[in-house]
Amino acid sequence: MEPPYNVCCRVPISTLVQAALARLRGAENLPPYTRKVPVRLGSRFTQHDLTNDLSHRLAHAQQVPAPKSAADVPGTPPRTIMTKEYVAMIARSAYLWGWPMVNQINRRVSFAQAPEPGLLGGVVPVAPTGHVCMLSDYIAADQHFVTCTNQDTVYGGGFMALDKQPVVVQVPDMRDRFFTYQIVDHRTDSFCSIGKQYGTKPGFYLLVGPNWNGTPPAGINAVARSSTDLAAVFPRLFQDDTPEDKIAIQTVLNQVMVYPLTEFDGQMKSKDWKKVPSFPAPAGAGSGETKWVVPEKFFDQLPEVLQNVPPLPGEEALYGTFRSVLDAAADDPQIKAVLTQTAVAAEQELIKPLFEFHNNGRSVGNGWTSPPNGARWGTDYLSRTATAKSNMYDNAPNETRYIYTDSDKDGQRLTGAHRYTVTFASGQTPPVNGFWSLTVYNKEHFFEPNKLNRFSRNQKQIDEAEFRRLANALLSARLAGRGQRDELGADAD
Repeated sequence: MEPPYNVCCRVPISTLVQAALARLRGAENLPPYTRKVPVRLGSRFTQHDLTNDLSHRLAHAQQVPAPKSAADVPGTPPRTIMTKEYVAMIARSAYLWGWPMVNQINRRVSFAQAPEPGLLGGVVPVAPTGHVCMLSDYIAADQHFVTCTNQDTVYGGGFMALDKQPVVVQVPDMRDRFFTYQIVDHRTDSFCSIGKQYGTKPGFYLLVGPNWNGTPPAGINAVARSSTDLAAVFPRLFQDDTPEDKIAIQTVLNQVMVYPLTEFDGQMKSKDWKKVPSFPAPAGAGSGETKWVVPEKFFDQLPEVLQNVPPLPGEEALYGTFRSVLDAAADDPQIKAVLTQTAVAAEQELIKPLFEFHNNGRSVGNGWTSPPNGARWGTDYLSRTATAKSNMYDNAPNETRYIYTDSDKDGQRLTGAHRYTVTFASGQTPPVNGFWSLTVYNKEHFFEPNKLNRFSRNQKQIDEAEFRRLANALLSARLAGRGQRDELGADAD
């Protein structure tokens, strides 16, 4: 007796494949050319030459149509068996890719709970969806909601749902004041440029979603379209650290507004941002930034991202792979458990290290790093997530360059036990058309309380005559930790 053996049958004729499947299910009335092939459970065949049986059907070679679009490229079929290791690999990639976008979803949900523009915990500007709230001075130095803030500009912010309602962005006459409105989509990519460096004229600008097809009303200067429903607007206005400018800026600040298109009447609206209410801080606020991404819930929220954020060209296969694993998890509790376990591990092993400045961007010399593509991330998922973790909402590089360090010239971690000097050689102060500043943060990327109540220095905080003298000499900034302040005395300034 001839021994049975396993056969992997690859036959480019769909009728035969369908017939074989039907035979396995016990169907009758099969086509004649399949009746000679005995089939047993487990797909074990006796020796048989299928090629001879089908030769009359393979007389001509035929071209297999090449895919014409991403939609034509097949992905992982439903119910494909997935090993634990495979699921963990895809889940880890999805966690890095989707972390900033889940972060944004949760921020918008948090902001939307505000009944009107106001200050969360009396500190952070929040507003209902479709609006912004502005501060009236620098952000409070003791806030623990947003990392890497500055003491150079007055902040504002709000989240939009542009498919539901386009919004109008008001730009008052800033005169010579430096300003920029950061306007980003769900990916944290910039899609509208408004600011002094763009020569933006005072007036009204309309932000719309990907599916809006209306006609802008008269009086709108320009229209910008987001590729996603979720968008965010963060105005920043420079303020001199003087009593005079803190008064002068209020008239301009009060006209920095964002509101639904239905409220537009062609008139510049105004709101006294000094009189907005305060709302209780969320429970669990600690020493670090608010935890906007909860690993245990990440894969419950990822489908919302995949649904509402269209894939960039070339990302279609990535979306399909992520969806195939999520679909499998919906039917298999063990796969769902692997997703959750991987998210928890990835938060610690993959995301947490990105908080450190030396893991963000690329080296620019002397231990400093800088991401060159802020708000223009594209498919640079690593840098997008690193910035979302360490310094959410970078401006575009032609608006702001962020240059970081957390170590000295010898590569040793900066610590409050030592004092440091940052030196600009003669004629080599930063070449800017706006301003430059040097800011010091603690290990959580927040301001550290100090007797001087000083957290940064910018070129306009230095007496103009002194600045001109320093620019032609050697400009040094001395940084002192707690243990060094008494020793430095007046030098600590």
